[in-house]
Amino acid sequence: MGQNNPASNQEVSFSKDLMPTGQEDRKWKVGNYFSLWMGAVHNVPSYLTIGGFFALGLSIGQVFWTIMIAAVILGVILVLGGHAGAKFGVPTSMLLRTSFGQRGAMVPGIIRGVIAAIMWFGFQTYAGSLAVTILIGEFWPAFLNLGGGWNFFGLHLPGLISFLLFWSINILFVYGGMGVLGKFTNILSPIIYIVFGGMAIWAVKLAGGITPILHYTAKGIEGNSVLVFIACVSALLATWASLAVSVSDFTREARSQKDQTIGQIAGVILTYLLFAFASIAVIVGSEIAFGTPIWNVLDVVDKFDSKFAIAVSVITICLTTLSVNITGNIIPAGYQLATLFPKKLTFKTGAFIAAVAGILIMPWKLMENPTSIFTFLGVMGGLLSPVLGIMLAHYFVIAKKEINMKDLYSANGMYKYRNGFNIPALVTTAIAGVISLIGQFVPVFKPLYDMSFFTGTITAFILYILFVKKGMSTINITGHSEDGLKEIS
Repeated sequence: MGQNNPASNQEVSFSKDLMPTGQEDRKWKVGNYFSLWMGAVHNVPSYLTIGGFFALGLSIGQVFWTIMIAAVILGVILVLGGHAGAKFGVPTSMLLRTSFGQRGAMVPGIIRGVIAAIMWFGFQTYAGSLAVTILIGEFWPAFLNLGGGWNFFGLHLPGLISFLLFWSINILFVYGGMGVLGKFTNILSPIIYIVFGGMAIWAVKLAGGITPILHYTAKGIEGNSVLVFIACVSALLATWASLAVSVSDFTREARSQKDQTIGQIAGVILTYLLFAFASIAVIVGSEIAFGTPIWNVLDVVDKFDSKFAIAVSVITICLTTLSVNITGNIIPAGYQLATLFPKKLTFKTGAFIAAVAGILIMPWKLMENPTSIFTFLGVMGGLLSPVLGIMLAHYFVIAKKEINMKDLYSANGMYKYRNGFNIPALVTTAIAGVISLIGQFVPVFKPLYDMSFFTGTITAFILYILFVKKGMSTINITGHSEDGLKEIS
């Protein structure tokens, strides 16, 4: 930083990656945001989730509207969550300081940017490696038998090679920078429409046309009450809790608010519209044709009778997994580690360390027990949705869309709060987190857990505003940005 903060006369050294993105460097247009989240929608876990909706007893119409209502809400959340990034050019790890304090930001930052991101990175890398193994084995069958019975902590040699290969591709994209990522998502966009649209057409033909699919009747046993419907919407949104918190890491690249607003809303809604048609057609169509639903999109590909179709489909699945892994996991982890150690780590070195940690946790072992994985993800969602609620409440209601940039990058500015901690934010996170998760342990509160995304976000939004208005914070936490932004620049 080149300027002193008058409030403190103390400078803090940050890596270039954590400094505000200059207006001249913000090059992402509507198209970049339109295609950004496609990989986060079209992937194996998403299709499994929709299969679970049918198992609960939802009809085709209810599943469709569950998806589309979630898409509209998600689009709005991403735009609101990304407003500060587009306006001030700051990464999420720095934005968290405005609502949680300089030290307090480590709490949500570690949960989202380190623990959740590294765990998710490992899971997604392993999932992508399964597709890589299928692809190589399709054209080189002997590959599947390499190493005989040798294994590395339960992972056989072909799987280990595929894992390390897919891991390496992720790293290459990180070192390529945000510009390369933007171009990649633009190229991936039309391929996704072709491949997953083709799967939907294939499934409709298998079922004997669209009519049998429309007349399909769910066989679930839990009924289709309003509560179940809302819980399903919440379940879809909960998978986005991490991305919603860290969306500023991407909107800081936006040329304008208009670009990120139009791009994200249009992209999310149209992508989910395709996903709704494709997932419903594949799951219902396969059940009509084979007597059992195919919930894993890789199993759908396995039914194809053309090597070319298999290759294109598997490559596309690998690319969508790669996309969501980079945007949702490795980028937030890199920024957060760089924030925790601003004098020692840059974004790229932080991302590399997180990627290595993604190997060390041996995700293939963790995925041997599906219950433990979903429990982990449920806990992460229950803790991250309150963070989202607090961030939105602080930025839009308390700070009125203003950030004092000079103080944000200083040691003793307004965001120091009480010894670096904003007590209302931390207390709210704890209370809202307990309310969101208690239903997992106390049956009478299970509906709150089933709707944990809504429970956590709404509860935290309201509580934080009440706590601040009641005077839990001892300083004025609104501020203006113009002078500070000029000095930071």
